[in-house]
Amino acid sequence: MTFVNLELRDGLATVRLQRGKVNALNEQVVEELSRCFRALEGDPEVRGILLTGSGKFFSFGFDIPEFLGVTREDFTRYLYGFAGLYRELFAHPRPIVAALNGHTVAGGFMLASACDVRVMVKENARIGLNEIGFGSSLFAGSLELLRFWVGDRRAQQIAYGGALYTADEALALGLVDAITEGTALLDEARSRLSELAARSQVAFGSIKRQLRQHVLDEMQRREDESIREFAEIWYSKETRAQLEKITIRP
Repeated sequence: MTFVNLELRDGLATVRLQRGKVNALNEQVVEELSRCFRALEGDPEVRGILLTGSGKFFSFGFDIPEFLGVTREDFTRYLYGFAGLYRELFAHPRPIVAALNGHTVAGGFMLASACDVRVMVKENARIGLNEIGFGSSLFAGSLELLRFWVGDRRAQQIAYGGALYTADEALALGLVDAITEGTALLDEARSRLSELAARSQVAFGSIKRQLRQHVLDEMQRREDESIREFAEIWYSKETRAQLEKITIRP
């Protein structure tokens, strides 16, 4: 894989995003992540998965400059693939802990919110869904994930506000489960993952499925319509004008 690194140690897998300085998501990254998580699901030796990024970003979210140059048909295909990826993570039978090593923004936050536990660095990192700030909508699935973790009232506050929160603010809102110094991030994340991985895999998978099935059902019911609406807004004149102002340093 080009943009995803996989390490296996003592029954725990570490999946690391490593695409440029900001780990922006494009079709290849999504395909590699999906392929990786499916392979891990089929490996009986893997009892838990840690998902992290590299550098100052867990993930910037969508590679906006790249997607400005693709057709609506190709972009919509990517949206379906991305939605499928975070559903796969949310429904994955193994415990998944996100070690948020840096900024976790928009689509990057969607991936993190599909994990069982999020541990975030304290220093110089922000997290949130800022799509409304540049005229973009949100997936039905991403809003269902947000509601699952923080409830309707806070989900509205976060989605309408479009703010990027500090680690302390994110912890208070329930967006993350723990915050730590950067040097301790992976140790803390692995400790939490090891605790979950020590449980009966069959029991864990059953309980996880029962806790989340209503969310997955709602995603299935509403996702198609929300993706079509997302693409329509993305290609509107108003939103395109704002998207064209966004740059990503290589």
